[in-house]
Amino acid sequence: MIDLAAGTVDREIFTSPEVHRQELEKLFARTWLFVGHESQVAKPGDFFVSRMGDESVILCRDERGEVHVFLNSCRHRGMKVCRYEQGNTSLFVCPYHSWSYATDGKLQGVPQYRTLYAGTLNREEWGLVEVARMANYKGTIWASWDPSAPDFLTWLGDAADHFDHVIDCRDGRPGGAEVIGVHKWIFPSNWKFAAENFLGDTYHNPSHRSVDMVGMSASAQPGQRRDNEYAKGQRVWVGYPQGHGMTSGYVPDDVEYTPTYQQYPEVDEYFRHCFHERKRRLGRRANLLPLVGTIFPNASYHGRQPRGICVWHPHGPTETEAWRFFLVDADAPAMVKDVLRRYYMRYSGPAGMTEQDDMENWLYATAASKGTIAKRYPLNYQMSMKSPNATHLGPGEVATQMTDQTPRNFYRAWQRYLNDDTWESLLGRDTRPIQRAAE
Repeated sequence: MIDLAAGTVDREIFTSPEVHRQELEKLFARTWLFVGHESQVAKPGDFFVSRMGDESVILCRDERGEVHVFLNSCRHRGMKVCRYEQGNTSLFVCPYHSWSYATDGKLQGVPQYRTLYAGTLNREEWGLVEVARMANYKGTIWASWDPSAPDFLTWLGDAADHFDHVIDCRDGRPGGAEVIGVHKWIFPSNWKFAAENFLGDTYHNPSHRSVDMVGMSASAQPGQRRDNEYAKGQRVWVGYPQGHGMTSGYVPDDVEYTPTYQQYPEVDEYFRHCFHERKRRLGRRANLLPLVGTIFPNASYHGRQPRGICVWHPHGPTETEAWRFFLVDADAPAMVKDVLRRYYMRYSGPAGMTEQDDMENWLYATAASKGTIAKRYPLNYQMSMKSPNATHLGPGEVATQMTDQTPRNFYRAWQRYLNDDTWESLLGRDTRPIQRAAE
């Protein structure tokens, strides 16, 4: 289904129930997945119900302050032990038979335990199922069901060079972000169309022409969706062997601050201060400005305007639930947070002017790939196949023009997971070429 040599992808991977089943079993059950942010569980007892593939999970902080990720399913008859989206609790009580679990996952209460279970039920063995691996990376929480998965930083690899600039403070301090809200909505499309869009597909910009004409940028400038701080830089498209991909800009050392949110002088001044502090702290590393990217397989991001992480949860081969986590610096002034919140909603999410265009593209691409005749013809991923790798601009496969290299790289990794490859291969350390299915 994936022919990297020819640059084609079979439409079946976007519509097949069997492919979807294999994704859940071989991809989402193995790889690292984004679960949430520590700011959503700031205090002991705080919880946020998230997802990993098609599994409901609970992100929570226990009474000792430790963060956990548990399968949201009672060990007795399988009922969800938490049906609220977020909150604070000392116990998760199953509404079916009232088994109760502490925030560290331990089975605490079993009705009529002495009469019905004494001598047979070992409570230590029947706590909530916890993920095999969990990582807190600069406040972002990631987890994997696979105990043999590599550590998170090895899996993230050099993609951290770009992703750090999304989750770090605007003035260059490491970490320091908080989630100010989560948009959730469902749309009739395969999750991979959304994930690959954020790998750096700027070829589709004409589909946003009406949004550009409105002038919905942060400074409300006609013809812009965002204040164009990338204009004086070199745009790059980068793919990594783990499947991650993104597009960013490298601006010159002497680049000046680009005024932003100009109808709000206080906000503009805040970002002016952050710009100079970031240059002072990071030096030449401040020249990298992230635009969009996807951390394999389904955590995409906007890097600056707007700024957030969007997770594409698969509901089935042709339905996706999107969760967009909007980020701000935790210590930003209240006015800055409010202005950003309003701009984020104007740009992204189910009512966002840009995301509405994207969703229409994705759902019609999915619908048009279901037909008997349509499935006979693969999709084309040949853009810039002959372009040289600009290795002088950093690690990974680097392009300096629009390219399908990042989705080709994404589907190379996707194929390896579905082929049950070893972790050496999944990390890109096994360089043997992938064989076509027909071979």
